Amino acid sequence: MEAGSAYLDFNATAPVRPEAIEAACAAMRVGGNPSSVHSAGRAARKLVEEARREVAALVGAEPGAVTFTGGGTEANALALGRRSETDILLASSVEHPSVLGGGRFASDAIELIPVDPDGVVDLAWLERRLGTETAPAIVSVMLANNETGAIQPVAEVARLAHAAGARVHCDAVQAAGRLPIDIAALDADYVTLSAHKIGGPQGAGALVRRDRSVPVMPLYRGGGQERSLRPGTESVAAIAGMGVAARLAAGEIGRQVELERIRDWFESELCTISTATAVFAKGARRLANTSCFAVPGVSAETAMIALDLDGVCVSSGSACSSGKVGRSHVLSAMGVAPDLAAGAIRVSLGWSSARKDVESFIEAWRRLLERRGGRAQEVIEAA
Repeated sequence: MEAGSAYLDFNATAPVRPEAIEAACAAMRVGGNPSSVHSAGRAARKLVEEARREVAALVGAEPGAVTFTGGGTEANALALGRRSETDILLASSVEHPSVLGGGRFASDAIELIPVDPDGVVDLAWLERRLGTETAPAIVSVMLANNETGAIQPVAEVARLAHAAGARVHCDAVQAAGRLPIDIAALDADYVTLSAHKIGGPQGAGALVRRDRSVPVMPLYRGGGQERSLRPGTESVAAIAGMGVAARLAAGEIGRQVELERIRDWFESELCTISTATAVFAKGARRLANTSCFAVPGVSAETAMIALDLDGVCVSSGSACSSGKVGRSHVLSAMGVAPDLAAGAIRVSLGWSSARKDVESFIEAWRRLLERRGGRAQEVIEAA
């Protein structure tokens, strides 16, 4: 990051860790194809398998249950395979767009699980719906939301789903390295991960199965790489970097206590600057690193431009909408009023974050509101 900048957009992409950069560069120097049997190929294969063990350890899985992909979106699509024309997908209404797109499910085979005002899935609705379903189903509920940080009761979702004979997919992209994850305790059939959310390179992800007996339908046909589940030569450099990032992220989970203190101080300051500040999902268990909020009358698009000019990098929500600043489907599902949702700003911390970064945001935010009306409260009263 540029000197003097405050990077507060880890939920979009974490800066690559120096150790992951070195691992990726070292892998490129090896240069072999991991499917080749000669010494260079074996060296490349060793790097891939070392990374597989590190990624498996991050979620308490066996290495053989890890399939490397090109990212979290591909991993989600790989998990969401229909077994028959009658399959349905029950996905929470706050899922990532790559899940809401349905993978290989047609739009008329997707139903959305409602959420409460804090963005937590309605378990009673899910239980009733599963009780009326006769077709095979897959239930997809993320472990933690990318926009609000709200943590979902995945183990309870899995209990209900498995009792009804449904499979369970859990997008753990945002939770990895921020929550202790045990795939057996979650009882999810599929868990998906992404390298660049934990400080690894962009271009690598993983589908992790509860065990190797859980079925996977490849997205396309080709060679026998990744046990024929993901054909194509593995991106050894990106995978090696992901493995190192997974190991480091697993060792930093205890730091979430510190990040939670920083986030709570940050939200307290926001509410001091403007008592009208709305913090979304504040009543739910949240990731320690995430804060999503809005002030009535303050446009997210305008705010992000002003903050960027002040050297502060944030998002208005998911970074997977082609750079557009639009109304969040997550906040809509939570019942947030459109005018308020249009001002939503997401601040997300990570492995290199320090209190000085959010202090920079607070200073820039105070200046922004004062420029809009002399005093922050006047902005709200005039809105």
